[in-house]
Amino acid sequence: MWEEEILKQLMNNQVLSKTEKERDIGVIIHKSLKPSLQCKEAARKANGVLTQIARSFHYRDRKTFLNLYTTYVRPHTEFSTPAWNPWLQQDQEVLENVQKRAVSMISGLSSNNYEDRLKELRILSLKDRRTQFDMVQTFKIVHEIDRVDRRAWFEFVEDRGERVTRLSVDPLNIKSKLSNTELRRRFFSNRVVQQWNDLPKEIKNAKSVGSFKSQYTQWKLRQSEN
Repeated sequence: MWEEEILKQLMNNQVLSKTEKERDIGVIIHKSLKPSLQCKEAARKANGVLTQIARSFHYRDRKTFLNLYTTYVRPHTEFSTPAWNPWLQQDQEVLENVQKRAVSMISGLSSNNYEDRLKELRILSLKDRRTQFDMVQTFKIVHEIDRVDRRAWFEFVEDRGERVTRLSVDPLNIKSKLSNTELRRRFFSNRVVQQWNDLPKEIKNAKSVGSFKSQYTQWKLRQSEN
């Protein structure tokens, strides 16, 4: 028994240490598989850069300060989000508060409300942008732009051979899989199903990734204005 326990703790004659979290390609993975630590770390880095910018620029006009924010701050909150898109409200707020803080610093805006300021600036919330990144990744998988087997990720309605329904009118629509746990329901291939299927057909059939991003953004902005 003692020898078996020692063998479990060794790999290539190196003792394996126990840990509750690990960083994999820049993303913190907790043993619970919840992204709370990643959200806090991303927000911490983003807020640090935002503070430095705020100290350096006392007149924060819309064009310059927004460019600084989108170039140097926002990427910290969005790196590889399809792998860790948060579903808990508290985690979403930790990230969104970074953008709320940045938007509140911009001079010359007529709105005081965060949502109205986003409309005035014509930018999406971080939550909507994470959904956009999910949709872009889905687009790349569905159209086999990424070198992965799309049917390893999604089940398409056209593969089921069922009668024509609202869902199956578009052959690019995908079906959700039965999930018994919250983690499984929030996994990429399940959480994107409804949002992908709700996209207009012409967006799902965009000619390129760049075209898809542009059409999606404009579609979301029109929705927010209505």
